[in-house]
Amino acid sequence: MQTATLGTGCFWCTEAVFQLLDGVLSVESGYSGGHVDNPTYEQIGGKETGHAEVVRISFDTEKITYSELLDTFWKSHDPTTLNRQGNDKGPQYRSAIFYHDEEQRAMAEASKAAADQSDLWPDPIVTEVSPLINYFPAEDYHQNYFNRVGDRNPYCVYVIAPKVAKMKKGL
Repeated sequence: MQTATLGTGCFWCTEAVFQLLDGVLSVESGYSGGHVDNPTYEQIGGKETGHAEVVRISFDTEKITYSELLDTFWKSHDPTTLNRQGNDKGPQYRSAIFYHDEEQRAMAEASKAAADQSDLWPDPIVTEVSPLINYFPAEDYHQNYFNRVGDRNPYCVYVIAPKVAKMKKGL
């Protein structure tokens, strides 16, 4: 088992996408990359903590590789918009790969370079590749959000559900 920590904007969206993948054992929404211990969602929204919304993914390397997770990462969001995904704006929504060791760093940087040279996006990739620091789980009500709340939240209906459907088609 290994762990990956990735940010693609709203962690509700990211969590729902990575939960689809065979070999992913668990996905936990959280915060990373900032300077405040145990931040709250409200603090993150204030844009002063330096944290990004991220997911911590535990995965079975016999079934899915870190490279395959990175492929899904690139396909699941727009890595060319700085501090923004769709209508979600602010540094907490930045595109980020927080690596756990030197092997992950090298793979993330190579994957980013390959993605940047692909024809998937017309603009340059602005994804941050940084060491994992100060990871904190998000509050319980954020965990497994799309699967729990889904059709009762307009954001889930209009933003997450289409993203999940698109990703399912690509699997």
